[in-house]
Amino acid sequence: MTIQESAEMYLETILILLKKSEVIRSIDIVNYTGYTKPSISRAVNLLKKNGYLHIDEKGYITLTFSGEKIARDIYERHCILTDVLVTLGINEQTAKQDACKIEHVISDETFNKIKEAFLKLNPEDI
Repeated sequence: MTIQESAEMYLETILILLKKSEVIRSIDIVNYTGYTKPSISRAVNLLKKNGYLHIDEKGYITLTFSGEKIARDIYERHCILTDVLVTLGINEQTAKQDACKIEHVISDETFNKIKEAFLKLNPEDI
């Protein structure tokens, strides 16, 4: 199932925030992204409706199995693509920005070949 780039970005953001804190709410996403409360509220509700996350009675957000899978896949792409670009000599800030764009459009086949080649050259990154 393919989802929109914006949904992937939100799921990745939620995963990153959950790595930093045991519990997160919509306001944490607002603070992290800088987007407006209404924008985040709409996105979170769509993600919930589509089965990618749960919101409990206190407003705490957790990822469902499918939401976490998508988030982890996108986050892995982001990290590996950033590392590849930095290894090529691109400054880290530019590498992060470019990886963020590439991670959503690169095919699985191409990403897997890049990942395989990069990890052969940099086995400590496994």
